[in-house]
Amino acid sequence: MNAARKKRLFWILTILVVVIGVVWSVTKAFNENMVFFYTPSELLSGKGVVGQSYRLGGMIETGSVKKEPGTLKISFVVSDKKQTVPVTYSGILPDLFKEGTGVVAEGQLKEGVFVAHTIMAKHDENYMPPGVNGK
Repeated sequence: MNAARKKRLFWILTILVVVIGVVWSVTKAFNENMVFFYTPSELLSGKGVVGQSYRLGGMIETGSVKKEPGTLKISFVVSDKKQTVPVTYSGILPDLFKEGTGVVAEGQLKEGVFVAHTIMAKHDENYMPPGVNGK
């Protein structure tokens, strides 16, 4: 093999190693930062780690939303049609938050109550912003 071929092979192998390293790094970072949510059934079966922050997802039970007058504190129950988990939150709620809709709460389970520090309301695929279609 002459010197030009050796040099070309060296650069091809170097580029290949760099590309593999970049792909591996991006995949690892993506997997570490991906956050799924637990359903109430999964949470109560012990999948959630006590003291660790994670996400709880499900439907807000109708009639379960209770607001403390004069404060931003709210409590409600999240259900997956099998199990329910009480949730408390203190802060401003998203506009789409209402009974009977989907919600994802981020926080910790403490003494049987999920204490949320972030609430994300979900909508279905048919959602239309207010004002669209004359509503």
